[in-house]
Amino acid sequence: MKIDIHTHIMPGKMPNWVQKFGYGEFIHLEHRNCKACMMKGDQVFREVGDNCFDADVRLKEMMETTVDIQVLSTIPVLFNYWAKPEDGHETSRFFNDHIAETVVKDPVHFIGIGTVPLQDIDLAIAEMERCINELKMPGLQIGSNINGKNLGDESFFPFYKRAEELGCALFIHPWEMMGEQQMQKYWLPWLVGMPAETSRAICSMIFGGVLEKFPKLRLAFAHGGGSFPITIGRIEHGFNVRPDLVAIDNAINPRNYLGKFWIDSLVHDAKAMEFIIEVMGEDKICLGSDYPFPLGEQHPGSLIKSMNLSPELSDKLNFKNAVDWLGIESRKMDE
Repeated sequence: MKIDIHTHIMPGKMPNWVQKFGYGEFIHLEHRNCKACMMKGDQVFREVGDNCFDADVRLKEMMETTVDIQVLSTIPVLFNYWAKPEDGHETSRFFNDHIAETVVKDPVHFIGIGTVPLQDIDLAIAEMERCINELKMPGLQIGSNINGKNLGDESFFPFYKRAEELGCALFIHPWEMMGEQQMQKYWLPWLVGMPAETSRAICSMIFGGVLEKFPKLRLAFAHGGGSFPITIGRIEHGFNVRPDLVAIDNAINPRNYLGKFWIDSLVHDAKAMEFIIEVMGEDKICLGSDYPFPLGEQHPGSLIKSMNLSPELSDKLNFKNAVDWLGIESRKMDE
């Protein structure tokens, strides 16, 4: 059994919200000369393959790579946190309805998690409640910052409180990487910025007291926790030697939170995998591939398989930990 918690999907058809709302860089999809183009206004943002929006193509590739279940989330560029709250709410509902419809058509192979307009906490909570109660999703995906505001900011606490009450799992994905404009060359925002951005999210939630105040929150972070696991020693040392700067909102050692949140397995290196298993704990790592994008693991779970781990540990990484994070009953594939 393999459950891939980190996969992205988008609708094959989207409204042209730039025309509808009259501002911004909302993404829509245009099909041109056998190519699917994500458009920002009238400019091509990125070409994507059919597997980004066609569930049948996706399912075929899942079968080829022996993935039993994908957890579907939107593409982070579609968060639209920068938009007017009511417009971000409309786009969130559109993406969530599409994901929910995809799951309804094939609940054996797909689980959906939603997106919410976190630029407005009340609207975000309302859409989270709809995702959990009406669309029957087990969780949400959120960005690593919201318009530059760290996730440890107290303004998000009502959202976390309601997520905890609803039993809503949260998947934190890096986006709008800090320093992005200063390192455009060599794909550095994705190679350097994303790992740092994920560590930023983890540290801000720890130091901001989110994990302390909302201990039942089920948090998972993308890309193997980014640079956080390898720098936990530096982070802890900073906490110890400069508590006047670090421990101002939470006096608990950050190392104490290891084992209290999940990360995915997307580290691309066996030594790194061994390290995160040792540091983060074998119960807190879930298979995640970043399907269908090129920086992801092209054959999900191949790194885990290559390491000759015990069957018990392999099962934890491949699906059991995902079941725990999502808070769902394990589902078996039909033969």
